This record gives sequence, C-alpha cells and structure tokens, in this order.
Amino acid sequence: MGSVRGVGTLVRPAAWTLSQRRDITSWLAQWFPKTPAKPVVALKAPIKVELVAGKTYRWCVCGRSKKQPFCDGSHFFKRTGLSPLKFKAQETRMVALCTCKATQKPPYCDGTHKSEQVQKAELGSPL
Repeated sequence: MGSVRGVGTLVRPAAWTLSQRRDITSWLAQWFPKTPAKPVVALKAPIKVELVAGKTYRWCVCGRSKKQPFCDGSHFFKRTGLSPLKFKAQETRMVALCTCKATQKPPYCDGTHKSEQVQKAELGSPL
C-alpha cells in the first residue's frame, strides 16, 4: 500500500489485482464499446439551418439526439461508441443538414434520404 505523506496526497495500492483490472475493463467497455453502434434514422428529410461564419457546430452522427441535426450528448448516455462531427462554418449561409444519417457528404444532405432504403426504414432504426 502507498503511504500518507500529507494533505491531498493520493493513497493507492502498489499494484492492481487482476480482479480490479477486470472490473475497470468491463466498466469501460460498457461506456466505450469496441464496436460502435450503427447510426439510426432520425428523420427522413434534411433540416435547413443558417450556419454563422466562424461558429463551431457539432452535428449528430448517431441519430439519437433530440436536438437534430445537432448533438445533445445522447450518443454518450446511450453508449453508442459514436461521436459528433465537429465542424466550423466558413461563411454565413443557409444549408440543408442531413438527418437520415446516410449522407456521403456529412454533415450536409446529399439527397440519400430520398432512397427507397431510407424511406422504408422506421425512424430510430439503423439502415
């Protein structure tokens, strides 16, 4: 065991036991899965928004955010293993941001939501 030298000194065991390492590994695996979940269809049409030049945005990648098309942290609390796409607007303009999460040009809509696969999918389900 470590020793106490003064106020605020961290006391910890000299070595982690195998059981303790397994407990931490299994806890981390719950919050940070090795295989990320698939994004789900949030909506079947893009959302038009005005982006402001120089402002940084976080586009929802997982499809679970209640603040589409932007991230509200749902990916973390639902343990998806996904992260939002952070981007900075180069100019102030109106754009269509993807909400079907199948675009090939994230975060922008490329019309993929018009495909039969997306239109037949249920909201909240992966493609």
